[in-house]
Amino acid sequence: MTGPIALYDDDEEPPALRDQAAANLRFIRDAMASSTAFTAVSGRGGMVMGATAVAAAVVASRTDSRDEWLMVWLLAAALAGAIGVVATHQKARVAGVSLFAGPGRKFALGLAPPLVAGALLTAVLLRSGDAGLLAGVWLLLYGVAVVTGGTFSVRIVPVMGACLMVLGAAALFSPAGWGNWYLAAGFGGLQIGFGALIARGFGG
Repeated sequence: MTGPIALYDDDEEPPALRDQAAANLRFIRDAMASSTAFTAVSGRGGMVMGATAVAAAVVASRTDSRDEWLMVWLLAAALAGAIGVVATHQKARVAGVSLFAGPGRKFALGLAPPLVAGALLTAVLLRSGDAGLLAGVWLLLYGVAVVTGGTFSVRIVPVMGACLMVLGAAALFSPAGWGNWYLAAGFGGLQIGFGALIARGFGG
């Protein structure tokens, strides 16, 4: 009486084992991808954002009213945000990194809540007549956003966020008239300085 007929060669792995091995490899690959630092933060983009803030500070210092000052900085924030998104997208595309999966997704999710909180607090402070606190609040919450998002990026990014937080805290306890120059130092000087370090150390 003959034994059971083999459905695969002796040197070939059973299909079930091959499928399990492939599944394990996919799991390991996905785990490694999700734990990798998000390296598509654009240093050059940060430098351009910083230059925008310096220009905004100069223009805002020559305005005649709080509303004009606020409009200058809100326009500068919108422009800087657009620059940041475009620059990050371009760097991610060159590096072959996804913005919507793995560390890119975690970076965005970490960045968003403090920015939303900043927008809401801006409306509240303007409504209550406490616009003098805006510079400190903006710097503090933008710093928090960079720290939380930067947790999933290279180490220098959360360091920049921490510096922004310190500057924001100082602005909150300084005369309101200094706010414009705190914004120039944080959104301008720090962004340019750290942007140069990121561009030099992490490929643009």
